[in-house]
Parts: sequence; C-alpha cells; structure tokens
Amino acid sequence: MSVSPSSAAAPPTLADLLARCRQHEPAAQLALYERFAVPMLAVATRYAPSRPDAEDALQDAFIKIFANLPDQREPGAFAGWVRRIVVSTAIDAWHQRRRRRIEFALDDALDVPTPDASAIEQLTVAEIKTLIDRLPAGCRLVMLLFTIEGYAHAEIAELLGIAEAASRMQLARARQRLTVLIEQANRERRPAPTPTPAPRPDAARLPFHPPLTPLFLP
Repeated sequence: MSVSPSSAAAPPTLADLLARCRQHEPAAQLALYERFAVPMLAVATRYAPSRPDAEDALQDAFIKIFANLPDQREPGAFAGWVRRIVVSTAIDAWHQRRRRRIEFALDDALDVPTPDASAIEQLTVAEIKTLIDRLPAGCRLVMLLFTIEGYAHAEIAELLGIAEAASRMQLARARQRLTVLIEQANRERRPAPTPTPAPRPDAARLPFHPPLTPLFLP
C-alpha cells in the first residue's frame, strides 16, 4: 500500500539527528552530512587552494565533526560550530601546500580608503564575489575571515600563523585594492558616451562665388 504525502514521516529534526549520530548510526551520519555538505563545500571552496582541496577538506572536517559530537550539545549553535571547523580545515590545506604558500607582505596600508557604499550598490553580489576572488591570496583570506566569518584579528593571526599586526595590514590592503577594483568595474559598466557629430559648416557663411558660365543657356 502506498503512503500518502500527508501520512509520510516528517524529516528528523537536527536534535534527533545529533542524538542518533552520537550513537554512531550510519544512516543518521549520512543524513547529517547531506544536510550540510552543499553549503559547507561552498565555504571550503572560498579558503582551500582548489576545488579538489575543498572537497578533501570537507571530508576531513566531517571526520572531526563526528569525532567531537559528544562535546557539542547545543543544536542552535551547531551550524556555526560546523562552519568554523570547515573553515579551519580548508585553511590547513594552504599550510600543506608549500608550493602555493600565501605571501603576507607588510607594505604601507595606513589611511587607505574603503569601498564607497554607493559604488558597491551598483554591482551584483556575484560581481562583488568575483572582485574579491581577484585579490591576492593573503588579502582575500583575511578579508573573508574578518568580514564573512566574523573572526577577530587575534583569531585570524592564530589560524593563519601570522602576527596580529599582519592581519590588520592585510585587511587594509584588501580594502584598498577592492576599492580600486570596484571603481574600475563601475567604469566598465557605464555605457560609452555617444560621440557628438562634428558641426556642419554654416552654408550662409561660406563665401559666394558666382558661376563662371550661365547656369541656363537661352
């Protein structure tokens, strides 16, 4: 006998899934992974060196998540806890990739401008993300951790293995470069001005030269 949609079992709550995962139920672990895998892969992709690295980081992150579930008892804070583990695991990939090491140069970045709100509003979210992806790796990571994840500079410094002053400098550099990129993108979005046609000579001001021969012969 078929089951009608109204009588079908409701999906388990997060609290139920967590309780079953703590009992090491494979079906519950799979359901929990599937609930978070897509958004957390997007997060990992922001910080890992490549898409394959992001996928590996996601797998490693969930190994940590399942291993530490007994210490996490607040379902309301679970999503944020998962996100922090995914971010830190994805950044670990940078530390493991010595040939693609992040450079954290400390150039002069004091009193740099921040992107104007009106300039940002002229761009779509996708365009802003594309511009952020064009930032140097060090700047981009610090900016994402500070503005998207809400990390303090002390936390960023510990996560990336840099000085706290370096984190502040990288954020300043990111804002400076992003300002330039946003202004450039807005200029490219503006339609090219229509060329003004050259003024035609005024016929009334041309010198009059009478014809040398009559226009009409008798």
